[in-house]
Amino acid sequence: QVQLVESGGGSVQAGGSLRLSCAASGRTFSRYGMGWLRQAPGKEREFVAAISWSGGFTYYADSVKGRFTISRDNAKNTVYLQMNSLKSEDTAVYYCAASLGSLQALEVDYWGQGTKVTVSS
Repeated sequence: QVQLVESGGGSVQAGGSLRLSCAASGRTFSRYGMGWLRQAPGKEREFVAAISWSGGFTYYADSVKGRFTISRDNAKNTVYLQMNSLKSEDTAVYYCAASLGSLQALEVDYWGQGTKVTVSS
Protein backbone atom coordinates (compact mmCIF):
# COMPACT_ATOMS: atom_id res chain seq x y z
CA GLN A 1 0.00 0.00 0.00
CA VAL A 2 1.12 3.51 -0.83
CA GLN A 3 -0.65 6.61 0.44
CA LEU A 4 -0.01 9.92 -1.26
CA VAL A 5 -0.56 13.42 0.11
CA GLU A 6 -0.02 16.46 -2.10
CA SER A 7 0.75 19.99 -1.01
CA GLY A 8 1.89 23.26 -2.56
CA GLY A 9 -1.06 24.20 -4.71
CA GLY A 10 -2.49 27.69 -4.71
CA SER A 11 -3.13 30.77 -6.80
CA VAL A 12 -0.49 32.50 -8.86
CA GLN A 13 -0.34 35.00 -11.69
CA ALA A 14 0.63 33.96 -15.18
CA GLY A 15 4.39 33.73 -15.50
CA GLY A 16 4.80 32.77 -11.87
CA SER A 17 6.01 29.57 -10.26
CA LEU A 18 4.74 26.95 -7.85
CA ARG A 19 6.28 23.81 -6.41
CA LEU A 20 4.09 20.84 -5.66
CA SER A 21 5.15 18.14 -3.25
CA CYS A 22 3.81 14.64 -2.77
CA ALA A 23 4.64 12.78 0.40
CA ALA A 24 4.26 9.03 0.22
CA SER A 25 3.87 6.53 2.99
CA GLY A 26 4.75 2.89 2.60
CA ARG A 27 8.00 1.04 2.51
CA THR A 28 7.62 0.18 -1.17
CA PHE A 29 7.64 3.79 -2.43
CA SER A 30 10.96 3.43 -4.21
CA ARG A 31 9.58 0.57 -6.34
CA TYR A 32 7.04 2.81 -8.05
CA GLY A 33 7.25 5.18 -10.93
CA MET A 34 5.76 8.45 -9.76
CA GLY A 35 4.07 11.22 -11.59
CA TRP A 36 1.60 14.01 -11.80
CA LEU A 37 -1.65 14.16 -13.67
CA ARG A 38 -4.12 17.03 -13.80
CA GLN A 39 -7.75 17.68 -14.50
CA ALA A 40 -8.99 21.05 -15.62
CA PRO A 41 -12.64 22.07 -15.22
CA GLY A 42 -14.76 20.34 -17.83
CA LYS A 43 -11.86 18.32 -19.19
CA GLU A 44 -10.58 14.79 -18.80
CA ARG A 45 -7.68 13.92 -16.57
CA GLU A 46 -4.37 14.16 -18.43
CA PHE A 47 -0.77 13.16 -17.96
CA VAL A 48 1.66 15.90 -16.93
CA ALA A 49 4.97 14.35 -15.89
CA ALA A 50 6.49 11.12 -14.63
CA ILE A 51 9.75 9.91 -13.14
CA SER A 52 11.11 6.38 -12.97
CA TRP A 53 11.62 4.57 -9.68
CA SER A 54 15.33 5.39 -9.74
CA GLY A 55 14.85 8.98 -10.84
CA GLY A 56 16.97 8.30 -13.89
CA PHE A 57 14.23 8.83 -16.43
CA THR A 58 11.69 11.62 -16.70
CA TYR A 59 8.79 12.14 -19.08
CA TYR A 60 6.72 15.22 -19.80
CA ALA A 61 3.61 16.17 -21.69
CA ASP A 62 4.43 18.42 -24.62
CA SER A 63 2.36 21.19 -23.07
CA VAL A 64 4.65 21.47 -20.03
CA LYS A 65 8.02 20.48 -21.48
CA GLY A 66 10.65 23.09 -20.70
CA ARG A 67 8.52 24.70 -17.99
CA PHE A 68 7.91 21.90 -15.46
CA THR A 69 10.48 19.70 -13.74
CA ILE A 70 9.73 16.50 -11.86
CA SER A 71 12.09 15.08 -9.27
CA ARG A 72 12.02 12.61 -6.40
CA ASP A 73 13.85 11.97 -3.15
CA ASN A 74 13.47 8.31 -2.23
CA ALA A 75 15.12 8.90 1.16
CA LYS A 76 12.27 11.30 1.98
CA ASN A 77 9.56 9.35 0.13
CA THR A 78 8.70 12.54 -1.73
CA VAL A 79 8.18 13.56 -5.33
CA TYR A 80 8.16 17.16 -6.51
CA LEU A 81 6.84 19.13 -9.46
CA GLN A 82 8.48 22.49 -10.03
CA MET A 83 6.22 24.56 -12.27
CA ASN A 84 7.64 27.68 -13.88
CA SER A 85 6.27 30.14 -16.44
CA LEU A 86 2.76 29.14 -15.51
CA LYS A 87 -0.05 29.82 -17.94
CA SER A 88 -3.78 30.14 -17.41
CA GLU A 89 -4.23 26.81 -19.19
CA ASP A 90 -2.25 25.14 -16.39
CA THR A 91 -5.19 25.79 -14.06
CA ALA A 92 -6.34 22.38 -12.80
CA VAL A 93 -6.42 20.01 -9.91
CA TYR A 94 -3.08 18.24 -9.83
CA TYR A 95 -2.91 14.65 -8.67
CA CYS A 96 0.11 12.74 -7.52
CA ALA A 97 0.15 9.17 -8.76
CA ALA A 98 2.15 6.00 -8.24
CA SER A 99 2.38 3.32 -10.87
CA LEU A 100 4.09 0.06 -11.70
CA GLY A 101 2.94 0.59 -15.30
CA SER A 102 2.77 3.54 -17.65
CA LEU A 103 1.66 6.86 -16.21
CA GLN A 104 1.57 8.32 -19.71
CA ALA A 105 -1.18 5.77 -20.37
CA LEU A 106 -2.84 6.73 -17.08
CA GLU A 107 -2.10 3.33 -15.55
CA VAL A 108 -2.28 4.38 -11.93
CA ASP A 109 -2.04 2.14 -8.89
CA TYR A 110 -2.41 4.84 -6.25
CA TRP A 111 -3.80 8.39 -6.33
CA GLY A 112 -3.37 11.36 -4.08
CA GLN A 113 -6.35 13.50 -3.13
CA GLY A 114 -5.36 16.35 -5.44
CA THR A 115 -4.20 19.91 -4.98
CA LYS A 116 -5.69 22.86 -6.83
CA VAL A 117 -3.58 25.20 -8.94
CA THR A 118 -5.13 28.40 -10.25
CA VAL A 119 -3.24 30.63 -12.68
CA SER A 120 -4.71 34.03 -13.36
CA SER A 121 -3.84 36.05 -16.44
